[in-house]
Amino acid sequence: MSEIAHPPIATRDAWEQARQELLLAEKELTRQRDRVNAARRRLPMVPVENYLFDSDKGEVRFVDLFAGQRQLIIYHFMFGPEWEVGCPVCTGYMNELCDLSPLAKRDTTFAIVAHAPIAKILDHKAKAGIRFPMYSAFGNTFNYDFAMSTPDGGEGQGMSVFFQLDGQVYHTYTTQQRGVEGLTSFDAFLDITPYGRQQDFEDSPAGWPQHPTYG
Repeated sequence: MSEIAHPPIATRDAWEQARQELLLAEKELTRQRDRVNAARRRLPMVPVENYLFDSDKGEVRFVDLFAGQRQLIIYHFMFGPEWEVGCPVCTGYMNELCDLSPLAKRDTTFAIVAHAPIAKILDHKAKAGIRFPMYSAFGNTFNYDFAMSTPDGGEGQGMSVFFQLDGQVYHTYTTQQRGVEGLTSFDAFLDITPYGRQQDFEDSPAGWPQHPTYG
């Protein structure tokens, strides 16, 4: 018998039984995820400062990052002010993401914010082929306020969601570390927003925008 580690060998009938048992757990996981998403859509929101960021077009206000949409998803990209290049893991993650342009059809946009000066960010963006808009928080307290940078030079990564209402920006959600690893698809990104996927199978508050699930 081979010494290579491998799953146990079984008959087809035994495999089918084990698979059906696992399927029950998988279906319960899906239902639990739906319940968690519903609870997330009911989180309150907190007003935040209209920070001034640096972009490839100069200074922009926080509300401008929404690009006219109601919801904004920000990836906190690890790139300290003294670093010469951005985090390779963050870079790989950004380059592996699917096309997120359909988010606009759900009143949502996506952007990247890093702590490094804008010149370094834009240089890294060009060399790494990152296709999403990137902004610098070097001149404000954004990274510190959201615990993505520490006074001793520490840098972290994560995903935050914001909502804008009448020009005021509100913070609705943040996740870090392993909370980010499942965010790789269009639907997963919408799941962390207040409005969710905006499909009628979802348990959402009254008045939330919704469309037919397969419409």
